[in-house]
Amino acid sequence: MVPTVHFFGEGDESCPLGSPGALMSDQQPQIELVGVTHAYKTAGGPLPVLDDLSLDMDAGSFTAVVGPSGCGKSTLTRLIAGLLIPDHGEVRLHGERVTSPRSTVGMAFQNPVLLEWRSIIENVLLPLEIVPNSLSRTEREDRARELLSMVGLEGFEDKKPSELSGGMRQRASLCRAMVHRPEVLILDEPFGALDAFTREDLWQIMHKLRMKENTTTLLITHDLRECVFLADQIVVLSGRPATAQHKAASPLGDDRVVEDLYTPEPTALLAELRHQIQIAQGREMDGEAVH
Repeated sequence: MVPTVHFFGEGDESCPLGSPGALMSDQQPQIELVGVTHAYKTAGGPLPVLDDLSLDMDAGSFTAVVGPSGCGKSTLTRLIAGLLIPDHGEVRLHGERVTSPRSTVGMAFQNPVLLEWRSIIENVLLPLEIVPNSLSRTEREDRARELLSMVGLEGFEDKKPSELSGGMRQRASLCRAMVHRPEVLILDEPFGALDAFTREDLWQIMHKLRMKENTTTLLITHDLRECVFLADQIVVLSGRPATAQHKAASPLGDDRVVEDLYTPEPTALLAELRHQIQIAQGREMDGEAVH
């Protein structure tokens, strides 16, 4: 399946993902943010974080969000998960306004937060103990073992988290986030604390999981190579209070490998994204560096 993505100012035509000027889908997006504005209450008064942010994500698509530190990326994940309600605007799932936490949302973070007193498979099974479902114990374990096998943890099901490396614990965390087949998967810098080699290995694993599970995914990251490799749609947020400053589509296909990042189209996209980040940081104005 080739999901479609949404862009600002690109006209009304449609074309496949990755082709020049990839455009609008006729279907209703699975996730919609419409004019979302949010501020935190502080002792010194309101702290504006998001300003009139609009963003669409189609079912099965993978969207990566990048931007300067503190621009509201993690706030965006909490709004989509229903953990926060925007001051103005709406977050919609299947056209329905999100006003409370959703069990159909899975989340994985930079810190895997696995429970040491539970085995790896018991950690992965945790959402199925919380989210209502009709699966038998055998079916639950089969689902967990299937995911663990997909990420290379077959044979480690009965180990404790302390017996695994950081990369292995993060793989288990991804399995836990996906075990209940969520409609939406939110990844908040899940690979940020890993070394470069482990990170690239997990990119390939995450892409394989995404292609098999077809889950609508939102990734928050500071790694531009990561977002180009994993995402269909890349959104650059402006400085705080943030709005969608720039959107682009990854040119990589379904059979992507990390080496594809060094081909001309991804290299050009990385240069453009770096330029957009500089603008968001206030380091460039009208195409000229700020001194």
